[in-house]
Amino acid sequence: MEDLCPCRPLLDRLGDRWSALTLTLLGEDGPAYFGELERRMSPVSRKVLTQTLRGLERDGLVRRTVEDGPVVRVAYALTGLGESLAGPLAALRGWTDRHQESVEQARAAYDAARPEPGVTVLRERAALGRAAPAERSGLSRSA
Repeated sequence: MEDLCPCRPLLDRLGDRWSALTLTLLGEDGPAYFGELERRMSPVSRKVLTQTLRGLERDGLVRRTVEDGPVVRVAYALTGLGESLAGPLAALRGWTDRHQESVEQARAAYDAARPEPGVTVLRERAALGRAAPAERSGLSRSA
């Protein structure tokens, strides 16, 4: 799929559970320490937050700065490239805010509807339909 759409890995990153929230928090509040992000993004685990931040850093969207001192702290901030996502992320959040109720209604209607049979079930029925005349003719011979 990456050959057909080279943007797919980046879209996957931006569409994962935590990346957009991380970028939004850093964009709205400025640089933050790991612990601050962890608290604000609860219930994210340390492992997942670390993976998210590393991926965003690898993609050039977040800058990691280690601050030496009596206690070593790690701060994260958006890069210029990360800041350029503020508008698109805000537009997506605005769309979500405006349409969340409609999406929830559509989901409820879909879930309440009697599900149609899947393709596999339809194929099995068709196969049984083709086999039935042969079985019937075989049954009539043995009877």
